[in-house]
Amino acid sequence: MDYYVGIDVSLEASSICVVDGAGKIIKEAKLSSEPEAFIAWFKALPFSLARIGLEAGPLSQWLYAALKEAGFAVELLETRHVRDAFKAMPVKTDRNDARGIAQLMRLGRCLANRRRRRRCARF
Repeated sequence: MDYYVGIDVSLEASSICVVDGAGKIIKEAKLSSEPEAFIAWFKALPFSLARIGLEAGPLSQWLYAALKEAGFAVELLETRHVRDAFKAMPVKTDRNDARGIAQLMRLGRCLANRRRRRRCARF
């Protein structure tokens, strides 16, 4: 079975949600927003991850780079697409955002932000 991760990145602590291929929430956590914490947490999971999604933003760039370097299949998601997908959400919280991003990764419904990733990486 495939497993997908959504991360809502914040300054001090980030919310993580793991869902399976059927959309069932498997695991949730709140971690320090340091790449080492994410890498250790993901490697400790008893299953491999199909995709990890982060909403593109100033805090997600360095986290994306570290996860990619560690060998994870990670995507930066276009901010406008994530925002549009969450418009129907009744309550906006970091936990709900992580859940929504995980579901978007599972469904493949969000475009990766490739152009911005390359442009930002130069600076």
